Amino acid sequence: MLKTSKNARTRRHIRVRRKVSGSPQRPRLAVFRSNKHIVAQVIDDINGLTLASASTNEKGFAGATSNVEAAKKVGTTVARRAKEKGVSKVVFDRGGYKYHGRVAAIADAAREEGIEF
Repeated sequence: MLKTSKNARTRRHIRVRRKVSGSPQRPRLAVFRSNKHIVAQVIDDINGLTLASASTNEKGFAGATSNVEAAKKVGTTVARRAKEKGVSKVVFDRGGYKYHGRVAAIADAAREEGIEF
């Protein structure tokens, strides 16, 4: 396997996923970021369900989609949608990315909306 940053992130993500799993009581808040967009999902791994999701690909995200402000918007949106489904506690899955910048912005925005992790 070639040693690229994408492969290194994938290996880190797999290593973290061995320990981090979402349950119906405490689902997993998973983050994926690309160069153009950012996605957050609240996932119940036991039943294989996505309970809530938000992305900069949606209609409400006009303008810049790959900066910290867009990540904050995604974090608040996914937290509100999770609260509507009755989710108040989650396990945070940073997806192999550093807890910095856009990833941290999603987490902070979700915490401000009342999601505990």
